Amino acid sequence: MRYAAVVLDLDGTLLNSDKQVSDRNLSALLRCHRIGMKVIIATGRPPRAVKRFLPEELLGVSSFIYYNGAMISCRHTGISHHEPIEAYLTTEVLDYCLSRNPGLDISLEVEDQWFSLKEYDYATLMRVKGYPIVRPLEELRKFAATKILFSGDMDINPFQAKFGAELNILVTDQGQLVQISSSRASKENALVTLCHRMDITLDQVIVFGDDMNDIGLFNVCGRSIAMGNGVEELKRLSDEITDTNDNDGVAIVLDRID
Repeated sequence: MRYAAVVLDLDGTLLNSDKQVSDRNLSALLRCHRIGMKVIIATGRPPRAVKRFLPEELLGVSSFIYYNGAMISCRHTGISHHEPIEAYLTTEVLDYCLSRNPGLDISLEVEDQWFSLKEYDYATLMRVKGYPIVRPLEELRKFAATKILFSGDMDINPFQAKFGAELNILVTDQGQLVQISSSRASKENALVTLCHRMDITLDQVIVFGDDMNDIGLFNVCGRSIAMGNGVEELKRLSDEITDTNDNDGVAIVLDRID
């Protein structure tokens, strides 16, 4: 079947363990673009990280869903959209988390800027370069955050019970990282927006993913491909399980598309 678009997660999917796009995966995606398919990157990462990880050729032909759907950027359709957490909810989340664990590693992403309460090394967990901008709690509480992230010792179940109706809460990276965004922000909602503007139906979309933040995409796209290294929940939902991100699992499937 000829698909109109391919949607790809980055970490654990298109990127290998060295955070690189292999030559084979790059060639497969550029071929898809040449035959008329739209290439859509859907990631929890911010724009600055995506620009660092992807080669220029791919940056030039792709549309982007950042922050698990809280930000959309597409030069081809002119879409530029931000769906932040309202400031009062940012305040409530910060106050709740820090009252349970004052030493919790918590940070905010605000439209491609990264803020935290203190200096600490997120680089190992989040595999990023650089450090967040340190700001006092009073300042962070005023932000309409694009995404809130935390890791460390806190019982997630009461948190989900309190905020689950108002926020999109994702536990990823083998349970090490909690990612919080607006309840209106999700990869699948952002994809619906892009596809509408591109005049593409969701059944014309093939999606690749590996983690819990890809489940919504797997539920709405025409064909879903789970990576061999993906979580079991995603594999059970998928139409097909390909090889791992270190063995060109994306290209193995795309090379079959005529």
